Amino acid sequence: MPWLFILFVVLPALELYLLIELGQLIGATNTFLLILGTGILGSYMAKSQGLAAWRRLNEKLSKGGIPGKELVDGAIILVSGTLLITPGVLTDIIGFLGLFPLTRNAIRSVTAKLFKTVVPLAGQMNFYSGSPSTATPEEASAEEDYATWSGSAKERPTYDSN
Repeated sequence: MPWLFILFVVLPALELYLLIELGQLIGATNTFLLILGTGILGSYMAKSQGLAAWRRLNEKLSKGGIPGKELVDGAIILVSGTLLITPGVLTDIIGFLGLFPLTRNAIRSVTAKLFKTVVPLAGQMNFYSGSPSTATPEEASAEEDYATWSGSAKERPTYDSN
């Protein structure tokens, strides 16, 4: 709940305050042109960086690798592009940071550390289909209808390098 309050109340109020201060400092017309310019430049940069990330993802997939880094880069670029088309000084600064490869690496490492602490906690939850019983499968009787899974994965494709 506090994150939603920060995102939808505090951040827009801070952006509005910064835009008013910037308008008083450089003038309303220059502030408007700056907002318009960062939006145009940001959308161009997001498009070019996004296409580069897409190419890296496809290269990794064609070599049979798992494109984890490339997927995270794509997500960071998407969020950065969204922040850049949002009018505001603070969102523009954060958005530009996500588009430069050097700062994107730092964002990726911070994000990875965050997920290493959050994801294991989520993995401790138990999800069972069937009845809304709180019993684990070991405690449940054989008559209860719990979903099961069986089978095997497809074989990994091999590629000839001619």
